Amino acid sequence: MKEWELDYEWLRVRHLVKKTFDRADLPDLNAILFLIGIQELGRWQEAFTKEEKQDLMHIAVCRLLSYGGHYAFKGRDADGWPHYELRRPVEAQGLKAQETLLKAYAIQYFRELELENGGLEDE
Repeated sequence: MKEWELDYEWLRVRHLVKKTFDRADLPDLNAILFLIGIQELGRWQEAFTKEEKQDLMHIAVCRLLSYGGHYAFKGRDADGWPHYELRRPVEAQGLKAQETLLKAYAIQYFRELELENGGLEDE
């Protein structure tokens, strides 16, 4: 994906999340990772502890990196939390490269959600 395509698709994802949750501001990467983590957990609760929020973001990162074969879903624990195992390290060097990789995989993740749900946006 070319840089302009990535920028366009990432902005589309951010606008989709903003609209879906009726927010005033566009979400950043951390907010989207948090939402993906909740989606992967499969349940909502009114409040998450700081540790649970970190775990949710870790789940999201593992889920996204599974697209590149870096992680594989291992199963769920007794409380229903998903667990992943490292298959191969991420080669992306530097924060910008890692963010770009996560954004590209987040775009793929939301595309799959759209296909599963027959489109997330109101046309």
